[in-house]
Amino acid sequence: MIQLTLVSILWALSFGLTAQVADLGTPFVTAVRTVLAALVFLPFLDARGLGRRRILIFAGIGALQFGLMYLLYIASFRWLQSAEVALFTVFTPLFVTLVDGLLERRLRWRFLAAAGLAVAGTAICVWTRLDRRGLLLGFLVMQGANLCFALGQVLYRRLAPATGKRDVDLMGLLFLGAAVVAVAMAAPEAPWARVANLGLRQWGVLLYLGSVASGLGFFLFNSGARKTDIGTLAAFNNLKIPLAILASTLIFHEAVDWTRLVIGGAVLALALGLNGAGGPP
Repeated sequence: MIQLTLVSILWALSFGLTAQVADLGTPFVTAVRTVLAALVFLPFLDARGLGRRRILIFAGIGALQFGLMYLLYIASFRWLQSAEVALFTVFTPLFVTLVDGLLERRLRWRFLAAAGLAVAGTAICVWTRLDRRGLLLGFLVMQGANLCFALGQVLYRRLAPATGKRDVDLMGLLFLGAAVVAVAMAAPEAPWARVANLGLRQWGVLLYLGSVASGLGFFLFNSGARKTDIGTLAAFNNLKIPLAILASTLIFHEAVDWTRLVIGGAVLALALGLNGAGGPP
């Protein structure tokens, strides 16, 4: 849980920072993030003994969880504000719980209840007026991103232990798969003229998003996912959102409804408590 908490803090900055570079284009920002993350972990890659099939499987998981997810996530900023993007990630815990239940051919109702409370608590924190034109399309795009992220983390959690490899041995494969997808999408329409004129601030944002939020963040998240149960994993998918609200007011100087934050945070804590109660499901 310490790893999942730490990565939630790292990701708290990502919503506001991604909005600052989203105008560079979805494929380009996605490519930069995944390539930087791949560079961080390629020196540690150890695929010995995995075989071609497993190598392709883990590259495919990375292409889904990181590559396609980021393409959809960053694209949603075209129609949504950063707070709305944050709001629409609240459904990820439900996807995590449902995907895991379907793969095991049974639903764990305590986990599902914990995930539902996590959704409710985070929605309380960030709910705003959602009646703007283009909102439905943005919502659907974000649900695609949520589903990709949920599928990737559940598949990794189920398949990685059987390899006998450490998380650091496998992350390079995941990010290579993501980078291949992202670069293939970015190459035909990369805004090279604009890239040449980027300032230090924008490059700094891209460096943080790629190496820290994506690289270190996803390593800690997937590593933590192997060490916890599916209900805790589902609830921690949303811990980043109230933390992102704190970052918005303390760093990006945005207005925050503190009443909603306190109430929503309490419901999220209840979700974690419910998941931990009652012993094994």
